[in-house]
Amino acid sequence: MADIARYPLVRHLRGSTTTYVEHVRRGRTVRAGVGASFWFRPLSAVLNEVPADDRELPLLFHARTSDFQDVTVQATVTYRFADPATAAGRIDFSIDPDTGRWRATPLDQVAGLLTETAQQYAIDLLAGDDLTAATAGGVGPVRDVIAAGLGADQRLAETGIEVVGVRVVAVRPEPEVEKALRTPTRELVQQEADKATFERRAIAVERERAIGENELQTKIELARREEQLVAQRGANARREAEEAAAAGAISTEAEARRKVTLAEARAEETRLAGAARGDAEAAHVAAYRDLPEGVLLGLALKELAGNLPKIDTVVLTPDLLTKALAKFGGEAR
Repeated sequence: MADIARYPLVRHLRGSTTTYVEHVRRGRTVRAGVGASFWFRPLSAVLNEVPADDRELPLLFHARTSDFQDVTVQATVTYRFADPATAAGRIDFSIDPDTGRWRATPLDQVAGLLTETAQQYAIDLLAGDDLTAATAGGVGPVRDVIAAGLGADQRLAETGIEVVGVRVVAVRPEPEVEKALRTPTRELVQQEADKATFERRAIAVERERAIGENELQTKIELARREEQLVAQRGANARREAEEAAAAGAISTEAEARRKVTLAEARAEETRLAGAARGDAEAAHVAAYRDLPEGVLLGLALKELAGNLPKIDTVVLTPDLLTKALAKFGGEAR
């Protein structure tokens, strides 16, 4: 919107770099241009202001396919006024000289023109396709037909409007129909998901089975090795018992032999000792055999005295001494 300063009898307009301002007086264009700034008299001046920048126009309209299904087209058209002077001559862009506001609604008029034109081309395209083809084809065909139609439209060119670009966001059927159309795909996706789940479970079961078999094989191997260990332990115990028995037999035999040898040695020793004692006794008897009786009696007394206990006091009576002396004297003679 232009900036208009009010003064007595005159006004001053200051435009912007994105607006085209045209000053018409008495049917002739006095001043025109983008970013114009000038003085004018409000009673004799006619002012037009046309936007010179790119404008975005969102579109939302309905169309019907060949199978009588309603679809919604959501798009955006970017346009600009390539010839602002022509646009000002075809559409009312006049502004109030006091406020600088548009007297009419030119942009709404342009939006209606673009919307109806774009809708016409889109409806013609969608009417020749069924719902499945229209939705499966995507937004590309609709975008291309709208862009081509608006670019070649004679009325837009005569109005000074140039379409810069067209963007189609979506081509959608009614919610219930869209849900019905999505159902087969969802079912297929769900089937694929279920298949993946089943395959994952099958793989998990197979892995669990493999793990179980490995554990069972491990237990069998451990049992077999334990059996071998028990058998080896039994064999070792038997061998140890046999070795102990053999060692005990050898020890017993050696001990028996030692005892026999010891007994034989002791017997031989006893025999030899007895023989020695016998020889000694025989020699002793032979030595005493020729001795007189008195000497033998004396020796006997001596031997008796040597074997008697210790005697502190001996009492000799006259009778005993008389007999002994008498006997000793008789033997001496």
